[in-house]
Amino acid sequence: MRTFIVDSFTDTAFKGNPAGVCLVERPLSDERMLDIARELNLSETAFLRSLSRPDSFSIRFFSPKKEIPLCGHATLASAKVVSELYRIGHVTFVNIQNISLGTSVSDGEITMTFPLYDTRPAEAPPELLSALGIESIENAVYNQETNILLLEIADPEELIDLSPDFEALYRSHESIDGVLVTAAGKGEYDFYSRYFWPWAGTNEDPVTGGTHTFLAPYWSKKLGKKEMRSFQCSRRSGFMEVAITEAGLRIKSQAVVILEGELRVE
Repeated sequence: MRTFIVDSFTDTAFKGNPAGVCLVERPLSDERMLDIARELNLSETAFLRSLSRPDSFSIRFFSPKKEIPLCGHATLASAKVVSELYRIGHVTFVNIQNISLGTSVSDGEITMTFPLYDTRPAEAPPELLSALGIESIENAVYNQETNILLLEIADPEELIDLSPDFEALYRSHESIDGVLVTAAGKGEYDFYSRYFWPWAGTNEDPVTGGTHTFLAPYWSKKLGKKEMRSFQCSRRSGFMEVAITEAGLRIKSQAVVILEGELRVE
């Protein structure tokens, strides 16, 4: 099976968020896809299978722990691979929730259309804040579709310096898939974020497109802007442009293919 590793949300190799991309030619069981995701040991691996049209693929995402319904950086990586292999500028991916994820590639830039989600007020357990190393927050909200808790803090430098106790973080909450911490940006970026998800994947996802389905609307309301630049300030770091449109969330960034090979699957 042809398999790729792609660094997403970056124009530089070994930055951004690495994703696996597997081109599936015969059916694979859920267990086998999870095995492959564990073997590649990236935050997500995407499995693509061609649909009835040459520019349409089903897409499923697996972390090393479980299936993830929606993943931005692995969709970006998949668009990069498909566009280079088949010379297709526009590709639609259909996920397990039957959501169509439209993508286009032009001059090295990849644009994706994702859904937009709302948030509702939530509580942040003291144990969770302690595990993150956060003393106070500006706001706490929850997104149901992704099962993620969003915490806003005041200082972007504090966000950059966070060094969570991941064992304590895992024990601090029993019903979420991840916690997204965000702060107002500075310079060329409108907002910063980091995403921690030991409950469902790796300890930290370096750059996360899927969280922007609710993170971008959150900051759009606070800043009064429809178009914004986002920076995920993990150790690897990555960037994207986001826009709130009638069609949904438009995400634009870049990706770099760093490995191509064949995975032997019995």
